[in-house]
Amino acid sequence: MDDKEYVGFATLPNQVHRKSVKKGFDFTLMVAGESGLGKSTLVNSLFLTDLYRDRKLLSAEERIMQTVEITKHAVDIEEKGVRLRLTIVDTPGFGDAVNNTECWKPVAEYIDQQFEQYFRDESGLNRKNIQDNRVHCCLYFISPFGHGYGPSLRPLAPPGAAKGTGQEHQGQGCH
Repeated sequence: MDDKEYVGFATLPNQVHRKSVKKGFDFTLMVAGESGLGKSTLVNSLFLTDLYRDRKLLSAEERIMQTVEITKHAVDIEEKGVRLRLTIVDTPGFGDAVNNTECWKPVAEYIDQQFEQYFRDESGLNRKNIQDNRVHCCLYFISPFGHGYGPSLRPLAPPGAAKGTGQEHQGQGCH
């Protein structure tokens, strides 16, 4: 190849790869669904860790009064020299109430807040050490029992879904 035609961007993917591997990656996984569906078990199995060892199990009376809250569990994982800062966002109380018509709101608000915070940080002057807390993936667990596609899931349905499955809630779901 003639040196006059060589700019050097052909090595850019390798440079970005080396920089990313050296710096490590952030990944945020949100899990949502009723209690007892295996969210904790799946997360612990996927990442070969015990993120929930300090968790307090609620009694039936406490669960009745519980509202949706957002809890974060963070762990650093290293595999073959690549670091991963894993954050699991759990939503205890989601879908556990008798009336679940608005249990999705705290989840949607949390996701929006994280995106807004990242945008503010990225728009600021000091962008070198921005922590990415945006939700990268959300796993929604649906109970095999109960009534299936209930009110807690309808706002999360994609636009244009069939009648009775969330169409009446368009514009109110997660982004």
